[in-house]
Amino acid sequence: MDRRARTYRGGLALLLVGGILMTGCSGSGTTSDSGFDRGAGSGGPAGGRQPSGGSAAPQQEDGASRAEDGPARESAAPDYLSTFALDVDTASYGYARRTLGDGQLPAADTVRPEEFVNSFRQGYERPKGNGFAVSVDGARSDAADWSLVRVGLATKAASNTAERPPAALTFVVDISGSMAEPGRLDLAKTSLGILADELRDDDSVSLVTFSEEAETRLPMTRLQGNRAKLRDAIEEMEPADSTNVAAGVERGYGEAVEGHRKGATNRVVLLSDALANTGETGADAILERVGDARKEYGITLFGVGVGSDYGDELMERLTNKGDGNTTYIADETQARKVFVDQLPAHVELRARDAKAQVAFDRRTVQQFELIGYENRKVADEDFRDDGVDGGEVGPGHTVTALYAVRLRKGASGHVATATVRWLDPKTRKAHEETGSVETGAVGGKLWDGAGARLQVTAVAAYFADTLRGGDLPGTPALGELATRARKLASSTEDSAVERLATMIEQADRIRSGGDDEPPGDEGELG
Repeated sequence: MDRRARTYRGGLALLLVGGILMTGCSGSGTTSDSGFDRGAGSGGPAGGRQPSGGSAAPQQEDGASRAEDGPARESAAPDYLSTFALDVDTASYGYARRTLGDGQLPAADTVRPEEFVNSFRQGYERPKGNGFAVSVDGARSDAADWSLVRVGLATKAASNTAERPPAALTFVVDISGSMAEPGRLDLAKTSLGILADELRDDDSVSLVTFSEEAETRLPMTRLQGNRAKLRDAIEEMEPADSTNVAAGVERGYGEAVEGHRKGATNRVVLLSDALANTGETGADAILERVGDARKEYGITLFGVGVGSDYGDELMERLTNKGDGNTTYIADETQARKVFVDQLPAHVELRARDAKAQVAFDRRTVQQFELIGYENRKVADEDFRDDGVDGGEVGPGHTVTALYAVRLRKGASGHVATATVRWLDPKTRKAHEETGSVETGAVGGKLWDGAGARLQVTAVAAYFADTLRGGDLPGTPALGELATRARKLASSTEDSAVERLATMIEQADRIRSGGDDEPPGDEGELG
């Protein structure tokens, strides 16, 4: 395995077709851009340490430390830096909605707060060019001395589908026995049928299916004059036997290499419940077998998850290691949102290997914790090493990183500087953009003065952390979160926020053992 494998130390998450064809400047932020490699500095204070995740942030001071409301913790000398690969996945949120709608709490290890947060509109300022705009803002939580600091990154929206490069897409579809359950293969067929109508004539598609073995149903074929052939191949798919994900991925990459188109977006798209039970079942072993094709041809892997019983960890690791993204779809409404409404953001890229580094100022910040992104961490020293993987981001995407930050008593001045670094998808030239925030921009009360979108972000993050058993400072009870979400849904007139409120209410009832109610309606992701 090459050095890029160092980037992610843990595993999980999912997005595609939102990611298939995958894929702010409020507060007192400032921005700057350069098309050259800067020095080793990050524009912020030297040092900063990224906590390992979990509940309350570890004390950012030398040696052993004790949070005021928690037990003593051992802490290495802080460097006050937090570095991670960008992530536009939303699968964790989509799967949680499905699980709660079925009357169950999602497993803690399938809950990734960043994917909850990134499922909602943020309203960030967009850049004029093809890079990123950076926003940094925040507000005080209900916990003494604790604030939330939001780092927002946004790309310019796609202008016109006709202006994007052509796509060469290899669809790898799971037709194993487990896919016979309603909402699995039938939904995959519906999704591909929708896509067949949305792709352009100069796009190319191949279709591979797998159960115990893999089979090519359609070699790479230009869509012009061949849409009926693609629809026929889709309709002929029927459930079979066991699940050999490795065979499907390997055959899919083989077809993608055989049909590779220079100057096009070349991607493998995996639609599956990811319940591998035959052949290689580990993500690293599976992708090791297609490593040369993946690296030599720049083919990325995107995952679309389906099914009430779903292999979240395998799909997450596959797409992370395969330079891709994931999403989860539970019904035709979500499939249409992903394949139709979000199509332009997923067929081309604005940035490759994008990473962010946030430098906190030790003069004003006593503690901090990045909420989520545990499996997207990057070593601080690898931030400007362009041989180390980052995330792929398409047009019109936003990426949000939310931090719990404890300011020093009486602190005033600079809080943090956020820098995003990415490679131009065509030239592979490195670019950077920065934004910063002062204490004055994070001093207002979260629930009584902050903007509605920041409050929605906070509700989503607190909800996710509660579901996975965390204890972030200032987290309201589920009932209060639901009430706040309802009010925010009304003020924003955002149906996605209303569905979030429904999810929180469902979780509260399940946790309290309250009276059973019919599962909530599924809808598109926020």
